[in-house]
Amino acid sequence: MSARFSCLSDWLAWQETAHPVKIDLSLGRVREVLGRLALPLAGVPVITVAGTNGKGSTVAFAEHILRHAGYCTGAYTSPHLLRYNERVRIDGLPVDDDTLCAAFERIDAARGEVSLSYFEWATLAALTIFAGRNCQVLLLEVGLGGRLDAVNIVDADVAIISSVDLDHQQFLGETREAIGAEKVAVARAGRPLIVADRDPPASVLAYATDIDASVWRFGVDYKASTSGDGTWCWQTAANALTLPVPDLPGAMQIRNAASAVLAVHLLTQRLPVPVSAFVAGVAHARIGGRFERRGHRLEWVLDVAHNPEAARNLAENLRAYPAAGRTVAVLGVLGDKDAVGMVGPLAGLIDAWHLAALDGPRGSTAQQLAARLAEVLPSAVRCHRTVAAACQAASAEAATDEWRRIVVFGSFQTVEQALRSGLLPTDSYN
Repeated sequence: MSARFSCLSDWLAWQETAHPVKIDLSLGRVREVLGRLALPLAGVPVITVAGTNGKGSTVAFAEHILRHAGYCTGAYTSPHLLRYNERVRIDGLPVDDDTLCAAFERIDAARGEVSLSYFEWATLAALTIFAGRNCQVLLLEVGLGGRLDAVNIVDADVAIISSVDLDHQQFLGETREAIGAEKVAVARAGRPLIVADRDPPASVLAYATDIDASVWRFGVDYKASTSGDGTWCWQTAANALTLPVPDLPGAMQIRNAASAVLAVHLLTQRLPVPVSAFVAGVAHARIGGRFERRGHRLEWVLDVAHNPEAARNLAENLRAYPAAGRTVAVLGVLGDKDAVGMVGPLAGLIDAWHLAALDGPRGSTAQQLAARLAEVLPSAVRCHRTVAAACQAASAEAATDEWRRIVVFGSFQTVEQALRSGLLPTDSYN
């Protein structure tokens, strides 16, 4: 029986409940439906990005470089901040509702009795749309892990591991070694694997050796060094480029940019790219919710950091861009995340805390979050039923001159709800 709907919101609402398990890591179902779709994607170069953090930024850098070189790009990322359409981009622009609905109808007709998870629907829709638009290069962000993620049904010509840290342990394993083994499985035999993590788990390098992948390690096979004059140098043993410092702040963004530059460089025999495109792509890459700064007298910082490594990166950025006064935080964390590990790196940088509830099956109340953080936060935290209410209270508290910054972080959902609150300044100066 075919399920057809007239609008995108109905399709998405149905997909969220149609499959018995929300996160159901397996390649069998999605690979079977992909085969039935018979999409003409053979020969299209593919860059696949896996990792705990930095995936979206890495995709954004590669996407902008290739677009400035004149190629039609298809980028698939997740999750979205405000609109589902953000997940599927053609030439940097989200596709419209009708395009997504048409892709869902085609998948629905092809799948027969095969049940698909929400993410599997999205992945197949992206590939269907990219094939229909004759994209010249695909940029695919892994959703969860790598080995059994739906994105892994497509063979990567270049695979990137942006970082490996503890997150989603209930699906990927309790150690960096186990998690690294899951993520590195997006690599393919005899093809380049870019490892951006400075200290990769042994499992990553062992798998690469087993399949004879061509490994490029950050700090070893490719490097990035800043000069202090607004530029940085990307370098391999045979090539070097002087590039502008990205507008996306933080040392981790230069590392992400360096990996994207290398990935594009490794495809230049198939996709020639002039130096000017590397320069423009690195300079103009943007992505929302990654240390996104808004306002001036009172600065708002939006960051989707939702695990300890991302929180350490956020703390590094807060130190690199100090406020001229006190800082208040709005924090919303899903119930299955390491809230203590996220707050630890930031505790000395935040002067007051407003905790917000998050809805959904993985959500938690602010009081539950406060109980989880009782050992690491001061007792004078304030709890709120919504992110909007927490933002409102933080804004009121920061109305005096001694307060200079509000940091909103903890999850994509937290940043999304802050953006929807209507309380934030519209001027972003990343």
